[in-house]
Amino acid sequence: MTVPVPRESIAPLSTSRRRALTGLAATAAAGLGFPALAQTRAVRVGATFDNSSVEKANGQGLYQGSSAFFNALNKAGGINGTKVELVIADDTFKPEVAKANALAFEKDSSVLALVHPLGTRQTAAVMDAVPGIAVVGPITGTISLRKKVSPNTFWVRANYDQEVDKLVSTAIVLGQSRIGLVHSDDPLGQSVLGAFKNALVKAKLEPAVIATTPNTTSMEVGPAADAIAKAKPQVIVVGLAGTAPVFLKALREAGNSSSAYGLSITASALAAMGDLARGLGFVIVVPSPYSTKYEIVRRYQADMVASGVKEFSLTSLEGYMNAAVLAEGMRRAGGSLTRASVMSGLASIENFDLGGVKINYGRTNREGGQFVDVAVIGSRGQMLS
Repeated sequence: MTVPVPRESIAPLSTSRRRALTGLAATAAAGLGFPALAQTRAVRVGATFDNSSVEKANGQGLYQGSSAFFNALNKAGGINGTKVELVIADDTFKPEVAKANALAFEKDSSVLALVHPLGTRQTAAVMDAVPGIAVVGPITGTISLRKKVSPNTFWVRANYDQEVDKLVSTAIVLGQSRIGLVHSDDPLGQSVLGAFKNALVKAKLEPAVIATTPNTTSMEVGPAADAIAKAKPQVIVVGLAGTAPVFLKALREAGNSSSAYGLSITASALAAMGDLARGLGFVIVVPSPYSTKYEIVRRYQADMVASGVKEFSLTSLEGYMNAAVLAEGMRRAGGSLTRASVMSGLASIENFDLGGVKINYGRTNREGGQFVDVAVIGSRGQMLS
């Protein structure tokens, strides 16, 4: 199973195949407790993400996963007979556009919640702009955002401290003690840097090298690659997202052969890395999309295929899980679906089994997920975990 390349269009299924898979999708959604009732009304969920710029692959993956979940949910009757519509807006990975999109969603009274804003600065803009609307599953692990008092924001993925801890401990188990870091010089990168330093302190190690790129989207990676090549660490933690392929190419061209470990945000760039991805270790904050020992993965695969998407990815699985958490909050909201009742429903989620992954919020807790693991890209381009 090779790392998938997100597609902008999917060939339609045959009529007979679609009918067969509709049954599977309805069964999967019903398994989450959503009764198959006649649909008489509709509510909307908004999503702002990059659909045309550097993080386009991530944005499209998130949309594929969340729309597959809502498609299955609606086929099974929705939320007590209420259909859920997913409405998307392209923010081109710009915080100010993400904020404008969120404010536009706020003006639409039928939009009850927002799902998976993409990016650190984008998430910060969205969560502050619409305090009266639940924001579920932001795609960032930045610690500073989680320390803010934001009752409307419900985190599903683990944070960057947990991710970096996992990578550093993995390196140490493998006998690698000279560990370096490359990160962007922006809020995302500062969060990763702080996590890296804390992890090394706990391990009683000193950084082998720390290098920076100008920002999350900058392709000026040459100086960072040269600095790391000169230091020759045993392993380099790559705290970059869409620019990771350019950095790794520059690093190898600079003559460096250090092992590379990426954060979860690196996963969207795997396809663009080609052969450079082989041997790359990286954090996953959801199970492998091929690991059918997890019930959530089995449901995800069935619903993706029913929606016409045959390729699976970490990003689309994360989008699917975010949508499932939001739907559980909506189900718990009771008979009257409002922005306030949805937020209350989400806050009531404690020790909820999503299908092999536990989600735990509460009156004050908003960090629901703790899942973190490490995967490796094999010699044939397959994901191993």
